[in-house]
Amino acid sequence: MAHHVLRFAAGSDVGMRRKVNEDSALAGPRLLAVADGMGGHPHGDVASRTAITILSGLGPGGDLAGAVTEIADRLDALARHEPDLMGMGTTLTVMAWDGGGFAVAHIGDSRAYLLRTGDLFQLTRDHTMVQSLVDGGQLTRAEADRHPKGSMLVKALQTGTRSEPDVFRHDALPGDRYLLCSDGVSGFLPPDAIREALAGAARPEDAVTRLIGLANGTGGLDNITCVVADVVPSAPEVSPLVVGAAARR
Repeated sequence: MAHHVLRFAAGSDVGMRRKVNEDSALAGPRLLAVADGMGGHPHGDVASRTAITILSGLGPGGDLAGAVTEIADRLDALARHEPDLMGMGTTLTVMAWDGGGFAVAHIGDSRAYLLRTGDLFQLTRDHTMVQSLVDGGQLTRAEADRHPKGSMLVKALQTGTRSEPDVFRHDALPGDRYLLCSDGVSGFLPPDAIREALAGAARPEDAVTRLIGLANGTGGLDNITCVVADVVPSAPEVSPLVVGAAARR
């Protein structure tokens, strides 16, 4: 396809039950990313902010896997300096645009989806205990959706541990719409609702607003963050957007 660009939007909401937003996200002409600071752990907002801040400095054609390693190193360094940060962690899903597709790096259970010709595809695989059981045939998908420990992570960017992200290439098509979201969206909205919200929105910002509203409508039990980007022939120049914990200074 001829060189295309991204038209993008991002939004983050603390939800109805949490006091602190531990999610962070970045949306720009070259980089889309969502990081969900790990709830139940100390200082998830510091971890997600650190991830997004480091990604913000990644140059064109930058090494995504190297950036993920740098984030892990920085989290460890922060925890050595401030011991009460030990145990903090974050998920990370990041997509780097090159004009024809994306390099993708993913660790944890924040997700990337593709809406193409009206169909929704999940591009990432959750690094959760329940997904591992589904992959191994011990649980059906329906059982997994009802499992009490559905969100227990087996991999994340966390101090004191080293986990490799999934890294892959994804080719885009004109008209594609991409969604990156925290599990405050995907954990509470069924795929059909996500598909309809993406398909029914004229612009990326409309889709972001709709998804946040729907997730809050289910009770808003978690922080809610999403990035939506369309592959288009041209778009007005917009500076990168940073939302959630990473936007707080």
